[in-house]
Amino acid sequence: MKLKLLLGTLMFTAFTAKAQVPAIHENFDNFTIGNTTFPQFGWSAITAPMVTIPGPPPVPPRMIVAGTTNRAVQSYSGTNATGSSYLISPQIQAPTGDKTVTFNATLVDPSPGTGTIQVGLASNPTDMATFVPVGDPATVTTIGVIKNISVNIPASSSSYIVFKFTPTSVHTAIQIDDVVYDTAASLGVNDKKFSKEEVKFAVNSDNTSLEFVSKKDLKNIKIYSSAGQKTTEGKPSGQIFNISNLKTGVYFIMIETADGKTIQSKFIKK
Repeated sequence: MKLKLLLGTLMFTAFTAKAQVPAIHENFDNFTIGNTTFPQFGWSAITAPMVTIPGPPPVPPRMIVAGTTNRAVQSYSGTNATGSSYLISPQIQAPTGDKTVTFNATLVDPSPGTGTIQVGLASNPTDMATFVPVGDPATVTTIGVIKNISVNIPASSSSYIVFKFTPTSVHTAIQIDDVVYDTAASLGVNDKKFSKEEVKFAVNSDNTSLEFVSKKDLKNIKIYSSAGQKTTEGKPSGQIFNISNLKTGVYFIMIETADGKTIQSKFIKK
């Protein structure tokens, strides 16, 4: 009897350890600081190989948890100037195309080069040959300037969100923080959340364009299908953006303002 109970406990423990999460809200503040702390809290890392260069001794790339009370994850290139490192999320429920991953990124002082972050999905957290990019890579170029990045995650059988860091120079550190993977907020002309951003929009009566009311200049509009594929992109004409070429359905929209802020929402074209 005791043996059966023990087996039951072990089976339950194994099952819960592999439980897939429906959403992620991670600020890394509870993570252990250091460069050898992964895996932890379901997150793992694969770093680029060490490369020897003329001069000083080689330094391996690292995935570092840095900070004090406000912690973040930094991908440090060491002496590998172009090798990619990967930060892998806990296993998520198979994406259905209705969620977005957002995060903050910056270049860490005194990084001599820049870099990119490519969001993707992988089916195996230990094999980045299964990594499939999603959306466009985001370039991180300015030390200390936080860039908010948002990517729509398409429907997929892959169940790990991966952040691929690629530097352009040795000793470059690219940082991310405040990772959120959840359902995109549905915002419209009367939504109070949007009023805080001083941007409002609505689909016009004949479903041919988006009409904006904004105190900020709008720099660029990107529209994605519910499957995460980019369908159109461009600068609004005044406060109007043409969507007459879009089919009926639900779309995600990324609104970039002239001051560099990115606003995420979605709309329905009938």
